Amino acid sequence: MSTTKPVAHSFDIIIVGGGIVGAATFHQMQLRFPNRRLLLIEKEKELAHHQTGNNSGVIHSGLYYPPGSLKARNCVEGRRALVRFAKEHKIAHDVCGKVVVAVDEKELPNLDKIEGIGMRNEIEGLERINGDQLREIEPHCKGVAALWVPCTGIIDYREATAKMVEVAQGLQSESAMRLGDEVKGFVREGDETIVQTASSTFRGKHVVVCGGLQADRLARKDGVDLKERVVGFRGDYYELTAQAKHKVKNLIYPVPNPDFPFLGVHFTRMTDGEIECGPNAVFTFKREGYGKLDFDWKDTMEALGYAGTWKLFMNNMAFGINEYRRAFSKRLFLRTLQRMIPDLTMEDIKPGRSGVRALLLSEDGDTRDDFRISYTDRNIHVLNAPSPAATAALAIGEHIAGLASERFTF
Repeated sequence: MSTTKPVAHSFDIIIVGGGIVGAATFHQMQLRFPNRRLLLIEKEKELAHHQTGNNSGVIHSGLYYPPGSLKARNCVEGRRALVRFAKEHKIAHDVCGKVVVAVDEKELPNLDKIEGIGMRNEIEGLERINGDQLREIEPHCKGVAALWVPCTGIIDYREATAKMVEVAQGLQSESAMRLGDEVKGFVREGDETIVQTASSTFRGKHVVVCGGLQADRLARKDGVDLKERVVGFRGDYYELTAQAKHKVKNLIYPVPNPDFPFLGVHFTRMTDGEIECGPNAVFTFKREGYGKLDFDWKDTMEALGYAGTWKLFMNNMAFGINEYRRAFSKRLFLRTLQRMIPDLTMEDIKPGRSGVRALLLSEDGDTRDDFRISYTDRNIHVLNAPSPAATAALAIGEHIAGLASERFTF
């Protein structure tokens, strides 16, 4: 087991999950309740091991999300809070801006729609630009029009996650973190919840679960009546080779297809200077499987035994087939990238890493659910926190801390 110090076994609040949403919740809870003893439990030996540490590293603006939704509000508020936090604690980041590119005239109506959403969400500095202006920002990019989104940025989410936990622990010497210890179940005893882990038990007056890829399973173990299931989708990235890095200055996104539940393949300059291209989105046969051939019987049977999975497949058959073809074909992946940067060649890209995103999939196959938080009589569960959850994490944590103020009794 890995801990930063000896861990007691009784706490006021136990937070399960050491991704950025769990870390931000730990941070915001400790700010809200400075005299309370908090415990953060993470099953891996390091924080941010799964979705947080394997996403595209983008600080999202809030451009795409329905006005008034939790995603829209928390993304905008969370982005501003995250940038302030990064500046205060000197976390690697850069508010460099991005372009959302309409490659041809057919994409202009969807670009108009996104621009309208961005205006209603009060995205700072949002500007419609023409093809010539686009090439001034990204000289190798081809498009008839674009949106310039100057408040979008990049950040090291692993570093941000670790710093949130560090700051929180600095506020209360009796709060603690436990790494490498998987939560197996919850048992009610009096006015407490006993959190059972692989190696120990911990008592908490209240529990907040930020389980990511395991959110639905943990919720059911705590008695949450949940019909939906989490289904994992792997995203593969390529990287630009050294000879091609000059072809992308910052961030380049396509106009998303409204009929497809993902944003599409894009270009991202990372904080270390590397340029990533991706991700695609393919169904994964293992929730925490990052390899193309990774497989887990339990994960596969649960996903394929769920009607919502098949309805998603049927509703997106053509897109799904195309995504799988690209997952195994560098040439097809390149062809998608060339829509926005035509002079890319096979020698310009090399295979990169992969990530897995968790989607709480409804019974009718819909993936567009808002951030979703549920409750038991004494605990809180974050059931659905897909992108832009990393950007929105501090706002989500603040929201949960507010709910705790209303619902928790100590």
